[in-house]
Amino acid sequence: QVQLVESGGGLVQAGGSLRLSCAASGRPINTYNTAWFRQSPGKEREFVAVSKWFGNTTLYAGSVKGRFTITRDNTKNTVYLQMNTLKPEDTGVYICAMGRAIDPRSPGGHDYWGQGTQVTVSS
Repeated sequence: QVQLVESGGGLVQAGGSLRLSCAASGRPINTYNTAWFRQSPGKEREFVAVSKWFGNTTLYAGSVKGRFTITRDNTKNTVYLQMNTLKPEDTGVYICAMGRAIDPRSPGGHDYWGQGTQVTVSS
């Protein structure tokens, strides 16, 4: 059984930083795309970033490019999201996901999901 457990969320002022972690068990992350999505009240689940297992490349949403960095540690089976220069609009529940779809930016391209960790950015 695959489990994804996120941690590292919290309350931060605008301009601050947070580092999220997603610890996976049950499957090795080095054979999956591992992604971060976020969800805010009244909004659809939004793609944030993905680390692709094939080619070891990364993709980012335009709204976070240059501020967020996704990395993975295969030895720890953990994915990280370093978030810098946070803005109030980054507020939401950040959710980790794993899958093997060709386009990992869609929520439908992931088979496994964590419960999420809350990030709140105050202005």
